Amino acid sequence: MDLNYTSEDLAFRDSVRAFLDANLPRDLQQKVRKHLRLARADYVRWHRILAAQGWAAPGWPAEFGGPGWTPVQRHLFDEECARAGTPPILPFGVNMVAPVIMAFGSQAQKDHYLPRILSCEDWWCQGYSEPGAGSDLASLTTSATRDGDCYVVNGQKTWTTLAQHADMIFCLVRTDSTVRKQEGISFLLIDMHSPGITVRPILMLDEDHEVNEVFFDQVRVPVQNLVGQENKGWTYAKYLLGHERTGIAAVGRSKRELAFLKKFAATHTKNGLPLLHDALFAAKVATLEIELMALEMTVLRVLAQAHQAPGPEASVLKVRGTEIQQTLTELMLEAAGPMALPFDPAYLEGGQPHSVAGDDEAAPLAAHYFNMRKTSIYGGSNEIQRNIITQMILGL
Repeated sequence: MDLNYTSEDLAFRDSVRAFLDANLPRDLQQKVRKHLRLARADYVRWHRILAAQGWAAPGWPAEFGGPGWTPVQRHLFDEECARAGTPPILPFGVNMVAPVIMAFGSQAQKDHYLPRILSCEDWWCQGYSEPGAGSDLASLTTSATRDGDCYVVNGQKTWTTLAQHADMIFCLVRTDSTVRKQEGISFLLIDMHSPGITVRPILMLDEDHEVNEVFFDQVRVPVQNLVGQENKGWTYAKYLLGHERTGIAAVGRSKRELAFLKKFAATHTKNGLPLLHDALFAAKVATLEIELMALEMTVLRVLAQAHQAPGPEASVLKVRGTEIQQTLTELMLEAAGPMALPFDPAYLEGGQPHSVAGDDEAAPLAAHYFNMRKTSIYGGSNEIQRNIITQMILGL
């Protein structure tokens, strides 16, 4: 395949860059570039700026309100957003549940939910993992029992990202416990404001409230909120995970972080010289940059198969993408040295003008490192992804 961009692609990239330069709020840009925490209002504000331009759902076809971009245009858009330092478009609605609704949902579900996802009227979260069902997701036990025109849901989900803000949750539930575990699962859309739902925060090592436990106690869900057919949810779940794992690669974001690392290492010294001049450290950075370039080429090869739903190649992107993201944070800590050790949660929320460490660029890096340890686990652990690659690509 030809990996050179056409003149039309380059013109598109320039138009995206001009839009971002003119419309990205500087306070949001600085939060992203300085690794500070984003609030709910930050995500919503940026989503609605993009929605007004018709760009809130880059991967959606025009028939559902998306821009109808080519795969290469979507790649360029993601890359330019990362370069500019935009808040991410939260994936749970736009990139995860929306493709499932488009492919398997009823017309009523498409008409109701897709416009609300586009406008960010509904904030979505994902109800997959459970205390005894993470990487072995098919072992989930949260139950949904039919009662007239409703399902009654009981059980618990965990590691539910940003559920404290969510209006809706797409949830895997067990509707038949008498068949093989993969065959008794259904896919429900549940209003998070329903009676019987409790959200309990899980505070992480970086002292942030990002993930949660979600409890369901006799929660009544209308039958029309079932996506597709009852007991076919495992098929829809795998379809969704393919989209999630492809997005986790996050090449554009890693390229921005690599640029930050190089600049940071050029201004921090070792033995009186910029750290980037240290041969061992420079070799680590060079190796990482080569791996990132190889990942980008792999992403473009996957995009060239745009007519296909994401397959096992999504597992390759997920593994390599997350390993690169984690290595970036490790090298940032190495470059910062002792200055990365202290961090102040109030500073990370943007509540203080200066860091406790005296180095505003170094202060958030320990929290950033801790947070990025999750990437090799969510979306299916990297160990599970290697099993998928072994079985479905290598045929072993």
